[in-house]
Amino acid sequence: MYDIIGKKYLFLGISAVLFIAAVASMSIYGFKEGIDFAGGTSWQVRIIENPSAEAVGEALKKKFDLQEVIAIPEPTTKSIILRLPELNEVMHADYRAALEKEFGAVEELSYEVIGPAVGNKLRQKALWAFFGVLIAISLYIAFAFRHVSRPISSWKYGFVTLATLFHDAVIPLGLVAYLGHTQGIEVNTNIIVAILVIIGFSVHDTIVVFDRIRENIRLEKSSSFNFAALVNRSMNQTMIRSVNTSLTLILTLTALLLFGSANLFYFVLTILVGVVMGTYSSIFVASPLLVLWNKGRA
Repeated sequence: MYDIIGKKYLFLGISAVLFIAAVASMSIYGFKEGIDFAGGTSWQVRIIENPSAEAVGEALKKKFDLQEVIAIPEPTTKSIILRLPELNEVMHADYRAALEKEFGAVEELSYEVIGPAVGNKLRQKALWAFFGVLIAISLYIAFAFRHVSRPISSWKYGFVTLATLFHDAVIPLGLVAYLGHTQGIEVNTNIIVAILVIIGFSVHDTIVVFDRIRENIRLEKSSSFNFAALVNRSMNQTMIRSVNTSLTLILTLTALLLFGSANLFYFVLTILVGVVMGTYSSIFVASPLLVLWNKGRA
């Protein structure tokens, strides 16, 4: 049997370092907002001559004196996704004419303009969704464990779940902030969806561990049992199941990362990092926090 609780300070220390690094990344670099939130134009084109995405982006920057043009290659359709300032129809026609003059015939696959007002509304809804899900899940856990009152109250399970889920969401967001600074990665609705997926997966693993703790508490007839030892036993009973479940998802996400669409690369990467952290926190963070709160001794 692995003495996980006995090494709780090591595991919690690793999480603390990663969490602080993520918060520092978000504080220093901030987030590079995509057109979903900041407003702008998303334009997907396929050019017969098949120039590089960098060449197309540089040509538009030079022609229209733009500070920045994000050009993302899409190998599956042999196209390029361009992120541009908000364009009207006249500007749209001018940009297309410039591309055709520079590179030849242009096939337009998609064109979408989002105004700043719509972007601001989406930002607010994303924040409500993020915090709303965290609070709703925590309240549900507290309610589900309402019959467990020894040696730790049910609301503490909910609070620990909230802290764990917040930890699992912040670390991938810190990575996104860093990649936004170094690789120009934007925060858009895909990233928000990825974070919500992470929260959903993480709480599933945490509930499995907490439920086993609850069942083992019910089997204890003595009122003075060692809570730390019981938690450690419960974690060992569920650890293989949690790791195997996570491993199947990690292998799938890795395949998508390596062979999937380039447009979804950072979406999949965010989920992959979140799944790894969610699995780690369910085993090495959530339960040790319960023990510490109960002032257990491993």
